[in-house]
Amino acid sequence: MSMSTVRRTARKPRWKRVLVKISGETLAGKGHHGFDAESLSFIAREIAAAARCGVQIAIVIGGGNLIRGSEIEGVGIDRSSADYMGMLATMANGIALQTVLEREGLDTRVLSALPLSQVAEPFIRRRAIHHLEKGRIVICVGGTGNPHFTTDTAAALRARELRADVLVKGTTVDGVFTADPKKSKNAKRLSTVRYKEIITKDLRVMDLTAVTLAQETAMPIVVFDVFRQGNLKRLLCGKRIGTEIS
Repeated sequence: MSMSTVRRTARKPRWKRVLVKISGETLAGKGHHGFDAESLSFIAREIAAAARCGVQIAIVIGGGNLIRGSEIEGVGIDRSSADYMGMLATMANGIALQTVLEREGLDTRVLSALPLSQVAEPFIRRRAIHHLEKGRIVICVGGTGNPHFTTDTAAALRARELRADVLVKGTTVDGVFTADPKKSKNAKRLSTVRYKEIITKDLRVMDLTAVTLAQETAMPIVVFDVFRQGNLKRLLCGKRIGTEIS
């Protein structure tokens, strides 16, 4: 086998189509609110590098850096209204991410579960798949379009609708641990976890609805550290990193 063949084989993507879940807090960097320009640019570069491997990428983005429905409910706003406010926050994040991805030379489309015709296309499954097949990055905003559902659930739902091969969730830690690694020195990273262990051990990686949606179609979920440079590209190109839930 020639050296060029070896290199091509090593770079072959593990999956053809992936759904990447990015939390809103990720865009805030070390802060807890708003946008951090450095973090936003870093995430965009990581996605751009991964896309150049030939993987079709759809993204579901959260809005926790701007509004968290569960938190503002405590100031007297009913939960449904608070959740709709959170959906609007994901739209702001999606537009911001689109801007920096296009600076990286990527062709993108923002698709919204809520009508926002001036800045986003409506989420239509066939249209989203068409964009992916054309090599465009599809950014899904507006959650599921319904209150009382998290963006984790939206990610699992979109992954199923778009026939993604895997759902990858970028976090600030390198996978799923037996305890919170930021609080416990004895926390151990798990390389693999079964769906039912997430539920029975209350590992709090994703909400139960999201895990159940993935389990029903045996779609793997990979949790990884999105802030380790090159991690997303290595993951999508075949390297086993983080924790795989299957």
